[in-house]
Amino acid sequence: MNTVSWDNFCPPEQVHRQIKELLREYNGKKQKTLEDIIDFHVRFERIHPFQDGNGRVGRLILFKECLANNEVPFIITDELKMFYYRRLSQWGHINGYLTDTCLTAQDQYKALLDYFRIPY
Repeated sequence: MNTVSWDNFCPPEQVHRQIKELLREYNGKKQKTLEDIIDFHVRFERIHPFQDGNGRVGRLILFKECLANNEVPFIITDELKMFYYRRLSQWGHINGYLTDTCLTAQDQYKALLDYFRIPY
C-alpha cells in the first residue's frame, strides 16, 4: 500500500481506476472554483499514483489548474509547508484550514506579482 506519514492511500492496483474517476469528475465541471481545484489536488494526493514525486507533481498540477481557471496561482513555501501537510489530512472534515493556507500562499504570490507590476 502507498503510504505517507499522515495517511494511507489506495492500493497500487486501484490507482488507474481512481485517477480515471477523479479526472472524469473534475473535467466534467464546466467552471472550476478554487475549492474545486484544491479538492482535486487533495484527491490526487490521496490516490498517491507515483512511488516518488507525488507532492511535486500534485502542486505543479495545482499551479497549472489555477492558471487555466483564472485563479492566481500560488506556491507552498517552506514557511507554509507544515501547515499545508497538516491541513491536507484534515480535508473532508475541516476544509477551511487548507483553503486558508492556500489563500495565504496566494496572497504571497500576489505580493510578488505586485512587486514586479505583473497584472492578475
